[in-house]
Amino acid sequence: MGKNLKFMKMEGTGNDFVLVDGTGGELEGIDLKDLAVRICDRHFGIGADGLLIVLPSQKADYRMRIFNPDGSEPEMCGNGIRCFAKFLYDNKEKKDVYSIETLAGIIVPAMILEKGIAVGAEVDMGEPKLKRSEVPMKGKAKDKVIDEKLEVNGEAKKVTCVSMGNPHCVIFCKDIEKANVKELGPKIENHPSFPERTNVEFVEVIKENEIELKVWERGAGETLACGTGACAAVVAGVLKGLTKRRVLVHLPGGNLDIEWEKEDNHVAMRGPARPVFEGTYPLI
Repeated sequence: MGKNLKFMKMEGTGNDFVLVDGTGGELEGIDLKDLAVRICDRHFGIGADGLLIVLPSQKADYRMRIFNPDGSEPEMCGNGIRCFAKFLYDNKEKKDVYSIETLAGIIVPAMILEKGIAVGAEVDMGEPKLKRSEVPMKGKAKDKVIDEKLEVNGEAKKVTCVSMGNPHCVIFCKDIEKANVKELGPKIENHPSFPERTNVEFVEVIKENEIELKVWERGAGETLACGTGACAAVVAGVLKGLTKRRVLVHLPGGNLDIEWEKEDNHVAMRGPARPVFEGTYPLI
């Protein structure tokens, strides 16, 4: 007889996650990549854009591990870390600010409270990395990849690349409804120019402080939102002179408030997080 694993299903602007508390050793001996593939399956599992695991940390309050539906482990997840912080506030200990260890470094979300209830978080996403080698992206040594031509399907697409702890390739469109996300997304994700694959953002500028965004996530496919993708899109918009530094980002799953702060070069992300349901998952 296998044991049951407690979980919480959560979402942040439509990006949905299964959260599991592993601070008590509940996941010892379990293949986490295989678990993520099974749990995230929308037909045979719980269904999610990713599996988030709460673990102890020697460097921060907690450690967050993230697994995509294909079992790969990304460095960071912007919507995920808001859900992670909301889970901590509701289920572990109530703090105004948490320090969370990730593969992208220590991230510090501050809770957004309404009448004592945590409804979201403001997250210091750190400084964007703009050097080609930091994205990473192959090619001639160059400080920044801005409006560089990338051949896809025999056609040259102008791309701007940013790392928010994970790689992003941003493409600006005149009409986002005509962006062929499902066809171009996987081809750019797996383009040989990106040795670690990449997330892909399709952006339409509505006005200088407002954009619309669709995302193809590395290892997950098209999702309703991507927090790091929204940050990368705003950084790219500033680099290209298309947007201001604070932008309202419209995603299919909701809105995010993103600001690339001039004073310290950090990117701030503000957005919601909420539980959907909880239950147990049989570890067969």
